[in-house]
Amino acid sequence: MKIPLLDLKAQYAQIRDEIRDAIDEVCDAQWFILGPMVEKFENEIAQYCNSDFAIGVTSGTDALLCSLMALDIGRGDEVITSPYTFFATAGSIARLGAKPVFVDIDAKTFNIDVSKIEAAITKKTRAIIPVHLFGQCADMDAIMSIAKERKIAVIEDAAQAIGAKYKGRSAGSLGDVGCFSFFPSKNLGGFGDGGMITTNNPQLAEKIKMLRVHGGVDKYRHKYIGGNFRLDAIQAAVLRVKLKYLDEWHRARQQNAKLYDELFAGSEVVTPVIASYNESIYNQYCVQVKNRNKVLEHLRGNDIGCEVYYPLPLHLQECFGYLGYKKGDFPVAERLSERALALPVYPELKREQIEQVVKTILEVI
Repeated sequence: MKIPLLDLKAQYAQIRDEIRDAIDEVCDAQWFILGPMVEKFENEIAQYCNSDFAIGVTSGTDALLCSLMALDIGRGDEVITSPYTFFATAGSIARLGAKPVFVDIDAKTFNIDVSKIEAAITKKTRAIIPVHLFGQCADMDAIMSIAKERKIAVIEDAAQAIGAKYKGRSAGSLGDVGCFSFFPSKNLGGFGDGGMITTNNPQLAEKIKMLRVHGGVDKYRHKYIGGNFRLDAIQAAVLRVKLKYLDEWHRARQQNAKLYDELFAGSEVVTPVIASYNESIYNQYCVQVKNRNKVLEHLRGNDIGCEVYYPLPLHLQECFGYLGYKKGDFPVAERLSERALALPVYPELKREQIEQVVKTILEVI
């Protein structure tokens, strides 16, 4: 039985006609960048995330970059974040000349260990970027308390967490800004790159809107040095259709995760731990296994999709060698990089497919 890690064709088949109609609407209007379709999508995302403002941008990476620019973070500044995340989190910091400062992660949730943040703060610290990894929010109350006391900004990297809840509140509405990605593999994925920045701060929202169009007040007057971070209307059209189904898809992922939890119970497979205050949307379902590479090969040999998130923590990446970190500095992140394995969890999975995934893993652990 061939089981992909993600089956976007199955999703598309259910909404194909709606998607085509939405794209036709953009084609008929011939307004392809920003414009009314993007504005409608921004309003819908703001409402969905319970934020006052939402600004569409080119990608999740550019959402992070533009947010850092809006907060005037640059050379000589430090930004605290996790070493166990996609490269863009720290890469965006470094691109502006600021210094990524890593803090180890919690062994259960995989999110930044809030008990270690204060020790990493210096006079140069300007922001914290907690990552809501795999669809589960970081402990934002604790983070916001630290940030408020030290007068530093908080940028939520919610690229994997649109629709996730923290104590009943939405990811992206908890910090100074929230950053989302609509990369095709995300729970809310476009037909290419796309991103969104959410905030409750009107001044920040206005600045971000200018920064995404080269810092322009209008077409030929520039208040800031910005970038080309504009969201395409076709992406907005596709995402508006998908947004209507997002909560339904989340529930299906949650049910699939629950079934995995039940089937792995009593085995040596360590299943995801969701904090009691969180509602995860399972952008990934990552288990931990001691013989990860052997399990990985066995799954792939049986035509079962799986993936390693993330095989090399950021503090050990060659490009960050100048930061001076070494192996052993963040043992939890390093241990997870050797044991974590993502399994299929997409909404269209059938029970027998999940049972086959579990059976195949239990054959080799």
